Amino acid sequence: MDKPSPAGVVSIPKSLFVFSLLYGGLCVLAGVLGTKIASLGHWPVLGDLAVESGIFAFLLLVVMSSAVSELFGQATANRMVRYGFIPLIVSMILLTIVIRLVPPAPFWNDQDAFARLLGQGARMQFAGLISYGTSQTLNVYLFSRLMGGQGKQLMVRAWIASLLSQVVDTILFITISFYGQDMPLMQIMEGQIISKLVLSTIMVPPLIVVFVRLGRWLDGHTA
Repeated sequence: MDKPSPAGVVSIPKSLFVFSLLYGGLCVLAGVLGTKIASLGHWPVLGDLAVESGIFAFLLLVVMSSAVSELFGQATANRMVRYGFIPLIVSMILLTIVIRLVPPAPFWNDQDAFARLLGQGARMQFAGLISYGTSQTLNVYLFSRLMGGQGKQLMVRAWIASLLSQVVDTILFITISFYGQDMPLMQIMEGQIISKLVLSTIMVPPLIVVFVRLGRWLDGHTA
């Protein structure tokens, strides 16, 4: 049996605590992984697909916010999304300080590579924050409202919400980051969107079932 919480102590379900910790870590990791462009191989009709590797972490964020919405409601999931700004902003500040202000050791020769891979300009950082907040909030909203909401068509709701939110995320990030530069924005968006939709279709439907069941198992086995 659960022990009653002492007066004045806020108790949260174990699954919400675990998912929140993992969510915050993945918010930071998504940006780090995004420095690598991954090949998804050659697909019939679609051709060769490539995507920034941060999408693997980002889709887990999508799944977890949907799972929290399913288990605890839309308002709780939205709060977790908003709290996700904290590790994002802190990591951006720390990376900027370490890259620009903290001098490298005399015997360490990888400063340029480190700065090139992990350093982002203010414009891209702003784009990341806007696209993260908008797409994740949209995902939670759609997942909570589609097909009658909680308890119905879990995999289908998660899949559709993920598809639409990924399209919005890509459009916002690329437009804010690169608009006005001599770059083929529409071609970049098209390739990224197609790749993200393929991964969303493969990853999101089974993972939402896993995380919802994991959450219920954790809450059913609280010591």
